[in-house]
Amino acid sequence: MTVADIAFYGFALSVITGGLFTVISKNPVHSVLWLILAFLSAAGLFVLLGAEFVAMLLIIVYVGAVAVLFLFVVMMLDVDFAELKAEMAKYMPLALLIGVVILMQLALAFGVWDTADQAQALRANVAPAIEDMHNTEALGLLIYDKYFLLFQLAGLILLVAMVGAIMLTLRHRPNIKRQDVLAQMYRDPAKALELKDMKPGQGL
Repeated sequence: MTVADIAFYGFALSVITGGLFTVISKNPVHSVLWLILAFLSAAGLFVLLGAEFVAMLLIIVYVGAVAVLFLFVVMMLDVDFAELKAEMAKYMPLALLIGVVILMQLALAFGVWDTADQAQALRANVAPAIEDMHNTEALGLLIYDKYFLLFQLAGLILLVAMVGAIMLTLRHRPNIKRQDVLAQMYRDPAKALELKDMKPGQGL
């Protein structure tokens, strides 16, 4: 077993462990820290594949921005996690049913798994030779040329997911003064302003 094989199994085990503890950790801060570990391990796997650019993007974007943002939100917001868990408990039977169905599908997929003859050669040539093309250039050609439509559709799906998350978590609190743009635009300046004649030496 070579050093690359040992590194691969180490990073793979770390990714699985980090993902598992991200889900089962009771403390949300610990979940974010385990998520950061999973991201760093996935970046290590990308380095082993020869995709250093993707690995650095994973660290900078996900670890340096997204995961830290999660951590700040969890630590700064006063979220009642006990109430959230109580709401989640009533959906547990449906979630378990969906989980069992997904596990059955995975078992069926692995049951008919067949290794192609050229799979070993394809794994050995994930990225083109550095003399022919840099892996960053190869990635750009794949995303913005060969798979351009899929890339744009993925962005559209993420946009819809973001709008849906905002709509689901939006809460209108009562007794809060909100801005009425139309009322501000159509107001009468003669009624909006009132001039006071202040005499010297007198207060309001």
